[in-house]
Amino acid sequence: MSDRQEATTRSDRFASLAAGLTDMIFKETPLSGAFVIEAERREDERGFLARTWDQQEFEAHGLNPSVVQCNTSFNTKRGTLRGMHYQAAPHEEAKLVRCTGGAIHDVIIDLRRDSTTFKQWAAAELTADNYRMHYVPEGFAHGFLTLKDRTEVFYQMSQFHVPTSARGVRWDDPAFGIQWPIAVQVISDRDKKYPNFVP
Repeated sequence: MSDRQEATTRSDRFASLAAGLTDMIFKETPLSGAFVIEAERREDERGFLARTWDQQEFEAHGLNPSVVQCNTSFNTKRGTLRGMHYQAAPHEEAKLVRCTGGAIHDVIIDLRRDSTTFKQWAAAELTADNYRMHYVPEGFAHGFLTLKDRTEVFYQMSQFHVPTSARGVRWDDPAFGIQWPIAVQVISDRDKKYPNFVP
């Protein structure tokens, strides 16, 4: 394919996206720039096919399409909490989170000090059956609580993990008032001991 043909194809693709002809359903959360994304299933007698990643659709929605690292988190027990994590500047990361086994209560907090939703949180239930994803923008903390035993979570990240930039806020910090659906049974010492958030 020539450069001109490729540019035309890309232009046609963006025109389709602008007209709402997409393979993914983007639903903005109450927190600006954060989305719950649903796969548009194409079903037949075999089952279904669904797109779970599309760089052009992310670009069309103004989201960071960069993916430099993917991780899987496996959690043995229901009630396992991981969070609330983020990376500090200059290594802020966007994440796309999907539950590939079991179920999670996935939570994000807006830590952007210039945001109108600063310190507010939102949650989504992600399961292996609903195929929903959570897009977490740069400047947000992220964490989840497992709702089933043997739960697996798959992440795509826009930045490499930089240990010296790793930060967190506490899951039960009154500064945020997050409402968790079940009791926390398993949590790391690090996640338990983050200090109170200071704006």
